[in-house]
Amino acid sequence: QVQVLEFGGGLVQPGGSLRLSCVVFGTASMMDGMGWYRQAPGKSRELVAGISRGGMTRYADSVSGRFHITRDNAKNLVELQMNALEVEDTAVYYCYGGTGGENRWGQGTQVTVSS
Repeated sequence: QVQVLEFGGGLVQPGGSLRLSCVVFGTASMMDGMGWYRQAPGKSRELVAGISRGGMTRYADSVSGRFHITRDNAKNLVELQMNALEVEDTAVYYCYGGTGGENRWGQGTQVTVSS
């Protein structure tokens, strides 16, 4: 069974940094697209950052220049380095990984940015 494991969420003050990690287990081959969505209270889920199998990246305008996504295809690992965090970055962050034309999702990890 495919398992998506997320780590790195927590509480941080504005201007601080966090690093989210996500590993997909139970797959027989390399993942396709991977990345992170987030959902804040009262808001819809939005794409934060994505990275293709070939390394092409995409970022939400609100995080461009502050967040950086990377992946290790051999480990089915995707990481999101979040810098200069703002209060509005507070949300539950969900990792995803595509395989066989289907996305698998993590349970979500809470990121709270507060003074």
